[in-house]
Order: sequence, then C-alpha cells, then structure tokens
Amino acid sequence: MDIAKRQRLEKAGWQVGDTEDFLQLSPEEIAFIDLKLTLSQRLKELRLQRNLSPEKLAQKLQSSEANIARIEAGDPSISLDLIVRTMLSLGATTKDIFVAAIDEK
Repeated sequence: MDIAKRQRLEKAGWQVGDTEDFLQLSPEEIAFIDLKLTLSQRLKELRLQRNLSPEKLAQKLQSSEANIARIEAGDPSISLDLIVRTMLSLGATTKDIFVAAIDEK
C-alpha cells in the first residue's frame, strides 16, 4: 500500500496493518508459513523442470490433480510432511530441500 493511501486511511480512523498483525501470528508461525510456501513453490518448479503435468504427478503419487494443486498453492490443510515427500518423489534430495528452505526469494 502506498504511503499516501495509508495516511488517508489512518486519518479517517482506520487501523492499517498486515496479515500477521490481523491474525496475531507469532514469529514462529510466520516462519513456518513462509517455509511451507517456499517449499510449495519449489515443488512446482521441480514438477515443471521434469515436464510433468499436475495430472501425471498425481498419477505417480496415486493422488488427485486437485490435491497436487492444493500442495502447489500452499494450502494450509497440506502438511509439511506431504510437501517434502512429494518433493522427494520428484527426485529432490534432502540437500535440495534444505537449500530451497533457506533460499531467500
């Protein structure tokens, strides 16, 4: 949000913040969410590098295409365990996962 818009809203009595403020997330919760989103994005990159469609990956995992979409979108209902296992099934190594987790994009 640009500064002028923020100032107008605050002058009108609105409280302006971000998602973390609104949800009252702890630094640990923010870090966990960021980790899941980063790994989900990396998983999608791996799938694309391997020229796999979501449908083909779903078949490989004996899952559904909708589930693959949820994983790649960082759906909160998807566990970190499932993201990591899916990355491993795409041929990622533990080092690849570690590097993706610490990569600052």
